[in-house]
Amino acid sequence: MAKRKLTKKQTWRIAKIQEEKAKRAEQKEAEISDQLSAGELGDEIHGQVIAHFGSQVEIEDRERNSYRCFMRANLGPLVTGDMVVFRPGAENDKGIRQGVVETRLDRESELSRPNPYNEIKPVAANIDFIVLVVAPEPHAHANLIDRYLVACENCHIEPIILLNKVDLLDDLSRFHLYPLLERYHNLGYQILQVSAKDPDSLGDLKDFLNDRVSVFVGQSGVGKSSLIDTLLPDVELKVGALSENTRKGKHTTTTARLYHFPAGGDLIDSPGIREFGLWHMSEDEVLYGFRELRDLAGHCRFRDCRHESEPGCALIEAVDNDEVTPERFVSYKRILETLSEL
Repeated sequence: MAKRKLTKKQTWRIAKIQEEKAKRAEQKEAEISDQLSAGELGDEIHGQVIAHFGSQVEIEDRERNSYRCFMRANLGPLVTGDMVVFRPGAENDKGIRQGVVETRLDRESELSRPNPYNEIKPVAANIDFIVLVVAPEPHAHANLIDRYLVACENCHIEPIILLNKVDLLDDLSRFHLYPLLERYHNLGYQILQVSAKDPDSLGDLKDFLNDRVSVFVGQSGVGKSSLIDTLLPDVELKVGALSENTRKGKHTTTTARLYHFPAGGDLIDSPGIREFGLWHMSEDEVLYGFRELRDLAGHCRFRDCRHESEPGCALIEAVDNDEVTPERFVSYKRILETLSEL
């Protein structure tokens, strides 16, 4: 995608904004130094980012005491799930514990996605599993599911597919969904089925989530917030309904936040998104994201094979030999087409 050329006025304004940000960072560093000199900050301790609020983050220590912390200027971006070293401070006039984040520890995993400005930004860290939530409504499209799975595979975070709202299943949706889920099951993806309205159906999901850090992703309207309301009855979340006109979800959650399950394990609830863009990925990364195709890479007769109709194409031969389903191959090609359109 060609970059838009900035005018002199726009360039000056951007430089001015950056200068103001730098001044604020210097002022904040000076305030932190003053607090250290006055002995207002305690010794360094370990904590975890629970939520992000602009220039501050909410940190929990190992005893789950909560602190609203400022960040050192050279830290880089922090996201929910990050493990950090911070210094606790005194309470403010509202009775909120404060502190300063000194260091971010290395991430074991990172989930990123494009923001509205075409920049790749991390949204959560140190995740064990990604729970991809689908439902009878809004309609679960295979290509959208594949986009999530490609992202999960490239993040090296194991995904599971969770069919929610099974109470809404009818003959038509079963006819569509069950063969679709069976296809993913045959690829080795774990499938669970639940209904937030039926607590008895959540047993397997609760067992799976305990002692792990998970993040729920999926289209808006598939019931992520409702599930968390059921799994964590003491947590209040806004639940959005489906738009009657589009049958698509209305966005509800506005920031990623980490919640603790009573029996152990954590859940990061991320903002609902209608489409998981993969424009930032290369063709090789998209191919890697299809686990049944990745081992075929480099086995085509021609090095520049486009997997269209070339003789000796390893991917097409795998489809012809029923080693790869035609539906997944078509989905792979569609994702490649979206990359070339941008």
